Amino acid sequence: NSNQLFPHFWYRYFTLFLTFLFYTAYHLSRKPISIVKSQLHRNCSTVIRPADLNITNNDTWCDWKPFDQDNYQTLFGVLDNCFLVAYAIGMFISGIFGERLPLRYYLSVGMLMSGLFTALFGLGFYWNIHSLGYYAFIQVMNGLMQTTGWPAVVACVGNWFGKGKRGFIMGVWNSHTSVGNILGSLIAGVFVSTAWGMSFIVPGLIIASTGILCFFFLVEKPEDVNCSPPQHHVSYIRNMICLKLSITRLLDLTPVCLYFHDVLYPTQGVVEFSLCLLFAKLVSYTFLYWLPLYISNIAHFDAKQAGDMSTLFDAGGIVGGIMAGLVSDYTGGRATTCFIMLVAAAPMLFVYNSIGQRSLATTIGMLLLCGGLVNGPYALITTAVSADLGTHESLRGNSRALSTVTAIIDGTGSIGAALGPLLAGLISPTGWNNVFYMLISADVLACLFLFRLVYKEAQGWCGRARG
Repeated sequence: NSNQLFPHFWYRYFTLFLTFLFYTAYHLSRKPISIVKSQLHRNCSTVIRPADLNITNNDTWCDWKPFDQDNYQTLFGVLDNCFLVAYAIGMFISGIFGERLPLRYYLSVGMLMSGLFTALFGLGFYWNIHSLGYYAFIQVMNGLMQTTGWPAVVACVGNWFGKGKRGFIMGVWNSHTSVGNILGSLIAGVFVSTAWGMSFIVPGLIIASTGILCFFFLVEKPEDVNCSPPQHHVSYIRNMICLKLSITRLLDLTPVCLYFHDVLYPTQGVVEFSLCLLFAKLVSYTFLYWLPLYISNIAHFDAKQAGDMSTLFDAGGIVGGIMAGLVSDYTGGRATTCFIMLVAAAPMLFVYNSIGQRSLATTIGMLLLCGGLVNGPYALITTAVSADLGTHESLRGNSRALSTVTAIIDGTGSIGAALGPLLAGLISPTGWNNVFYMLISADVLACLFLFRLVYKEAQGWCGRARG
């Protein structure tokens, strides 16, 4: 009996550790492109040219074709969006597969294939490939493979943990996003100035290795090892059946469920949090893909220094995600916590762009603060909020529905993740100020979509106070 060898407690936290490790590897393999950008197109006047190179154009000799052109920022935007658009589209499909396939196999194959395509991007350096189409294709395939990660790991954690202190637990757990970004930046930075291909190959090998680890050690749900599942809610299977029928007939708007009122709240919550995440993720992913280049251009750091400095944004995100989880657990106001952090983030983005590069101390402080305020709501929505909605009483009896709800929320957010870097690539030639105005506008829109839920939470607090 496996319960005699390993108590339920150890299974729970071993699963938490493994899924943390897995999604750290996913993000670790996404980060190198943002570090390598400033190496593919750089200020060659500061580089000593080898005397044996017979090159007449001193401005572009050290760039990597085809990114030696004046529209290099647009080309970088194309690469970003090949990944992110594929990721956004694939995420909606991924939730469906995540419901029907064993999550252990699904995650293992996803990580192995993601490792392959990440490494293939880096091999372009050694194979001397200068085709935009090659790198774009690799990005598309990698984007599709990466969609295997999020719905599956959230479903695994949701299977093992009840509601309790979910905000805090998932706030800590969700730091894998920032930890992966930091490690990806540091690993890519080691190789970026000498052989940038290794900035992709090493992360590719790491995520492939975690795929093998997943295959042998992941326990998908408590029932697999004779443990009792967490009690999310006391509810009725009929509500789950009604929601399934409602979703099936959603396109022709046919009312098929007498109990649709029972699932109205979670449905509305999914819509509003999804739209909020769209704009919150737009801001977060613009920083993910463009912050090192921004620091390099504005503060005039080299590629490695800019990459190392950008990790402070992710370090702030770790603290912000944990604080968001703690506060939302204590108050019971997930939407209100996100709303307040987003409201505070908008002026901080303006301040960072205005004075953030005046001194090293100012840069460090502003990056930490902006990272916490931007990534805190993003982390809370993609983890605790998704798990709350995915294990709502109307879904009781179908634990795998969590995978679909998570995919819907994160898939909608991924549309914003695709739009942000694309807009940054188009706008940045007109000036970085305009990029930040775009980010601030997106932040305000994210707040507006939460307003009704914030109002409902405030009503609930007032009602309890009067009672």
